[in-house]
Amino acid sequence: MTVNTDSTAIPTLTLNNGVQMPALGYGVFQTPPDETVDAVAEALRVGYRHIDTAAAYGNEREVGEAIRRSGLDRADLFLETKIWISDYGYEATLHAFDKSAGKLGVEAIDLLILHQALPGRFDLTIDAYRALETLLADGKVRAIGVSNFMPDHLEQLAQSTTVVPAVNQVEVHPYFRQPAVLAADDTRGIITQAWSPIGGITFYRDTGHTSTLEDPTIRGIARAHDKTPAQVMLRWHLQQGRSAIPKSVTPHRIAENFHVTDFDLTADELAAIDGLDTGRRGGPEPADVTLETFGRDIPEA
Repeated sequence: MTVNTDSTAIPTLTLNNGVQMPALGYGVFQTPPDETVDAVAEALRVGYRHIDTAAAYGNEREVGEAIRRSGLDRADLFLETKIWISDYGYEATLHAFDKSAGKLGVEAIDLLILHQALPGRFDLTIDAYRALETLLADGKVRAIGVSNFMPDHLEQLAQSTTVVPAVNQVEVHPYFRQPAVLAADDTRGIITQAWSPIGGITFYRDTGHTSTLEDPTIRGIARAHDKTPAQVMLRWHLQQGRSAIPKSVTPHRIAENFHVTDFDLTADELAAIDGLDTGRRGGPEPADVTLETFGRDIPEA
């Protein structure tokens, strides 16, 4: 699964179509557009080469600007974005690619995924995924995937489409591990990518949890390795073969979240973090995502 030989390098995951993806990415969920350019520029300066954004975040244009300003070769970057539910349907999703690519200022996107399953209109979800398959066949994207898909959604998708998703981006952190989703992804050869990988959603939304950063078990493991709780949680993801996309606009935290490959958690430590799972989701229930409640227009490029 890893191709880097440097023990301090970010692991590279091999997707099910052979494409290589840095396991650790930089996310920009809820990053205001006026802060995005500087934040992404700092992440690229630190060493991130995988950037995750989405049409619904409203900051794709600024991500693209930061990449242009960086002077980095496009071939050295892994760029991931998501199609919002308002643009589901075959032709609408093809056009959604044009909107995202135009804002990002690129001709091809490395990983394009559907942002939600839209269970109440799964026909639109299927048509949207078929559009992704077309974009993949046409070379406009290098890999395709999904986000927030539960095991039954993956099964429904498999019955009506040809290409197995390369990635399923879902909420995974020590307080919400989603073992059934992890198992379903693994069975199908899908890489699980963790959003809110350090439990950030427990910091700003009432989930019935205290902050993962204050968890005694995680703090104890962090002290044992002279690391921060956030670094321990990111290492937990990487050692278990997941992709993780932490977010921060604070420079020292951007750097801190990147430096997570110079230590190893023991099997007992990994198991202890696994054992913190409460089964309580922080994000919306997948079944509650509808066009009526979550639909929004995605502007043209």
